[in-house]
Amino acid sequence: RLEMKIEEHPGQLLRACVSLAKDWRMDKYLRRLDALLLVSNKDLSLTLTGNGDVLETEDGVIGIGSGGNYAIAAARALMPVGELGAEEIATRSMKIAADLCCYTN
Repeated sequence: RLEMKIEEHPGQLLRACVSLAKDWRMDKYLRRLDALLLVSNKDLSLTLTGNGDVLETEDGVIGIGSGGNYAIAAARALMPVGELGAEEIATRSMKIAADLCCYTN
């Protein structure tokens, strides 16, 4: 469904996500789906909730799951390190989260 919304609103990821969130909130079957969806591009990182919320962080760092908050904290700590790229920050922060949370592998 997200892909259909992105095709309806090309180049407008936020608008596509808001449209999906409305459908999620109103649809008879989707409204019972208790899930989170992470959506991002090079400019924007969003979290869509099963309640129909579209959340945007100030710094673009997002995470979900049992170790998500640990990974977010680690990524925010690693972001100022200039020589690290996005992939390296993500990898290192997931390793830190896995060390802290027994449910994260």
